[in-house]
Amino acid sequence: MRLQPLPLDQLSGTQRTLHENIQTGVQKYLKGFISQRADGALIGPFIPILHFPQFGGPAWDYTMALAENTTLPKPVHEVAILVTGAHFHSRYEIYAHEHVAEKIGLSVSKIATITAGERPSDLSDEEGIAYDVASVLSKGGQLSEYTYQAALKAFGEQGMAELVYLIGGYCLVSVMLNAYDISVPGREEGIG
Repeated sequence: MRLQPLPLDQLSGTQRTLHENIQTGVQKYLKGFISQRADGALIGPFIPILHFPQFGGPAWDYTMALAENTTLPKPVHEVAILVTGAHFHSRYEIYAHEHVAEKIGLSVSKIATITAGERPSDLSDEEGIAYDVASVLSKGGQLSEYTYQAALKAFGEQGMAELVYLIGGYCLVSVMLNAYDISVPGREEGIG
């Protein structure tokens, strides 16, 4: 990793406040995966967020705005996130959201197929639309009118906006994770 987790005793006041906000948000909205070491230092995307709070704070606020205002079904969320993470080959994002997706009921088969970069044949209509939208947007493409209209019909204008912002947000997370070579949890976090 290019940045190391920050122990609690090394955090500035701004970083400590952000750390507390992240812990609260993770406990409320992002359960099911390891996000900190035994000593309390946050891992994953939270490492660069804390190292650079002038950018990381607003990025975290964006994540919380998505979590607090969600209207999309949880499987739709997780399909979109997994497609995005798989496109970027973002190890930690895939690790974390495999766990979240399984916890909310996506089958292991669907999860494995998506993270392998393929479209599962057994997606629900809504999951399929989320897959298609995330697949196009995470690759930098423009949505076809048919894909856009299908998403609009399935999710409404607000839901479509949420889906677009969700994919954009997880593109940012993937880029951060990849830029700083953030690894998945290991022995120091209690695995292995």
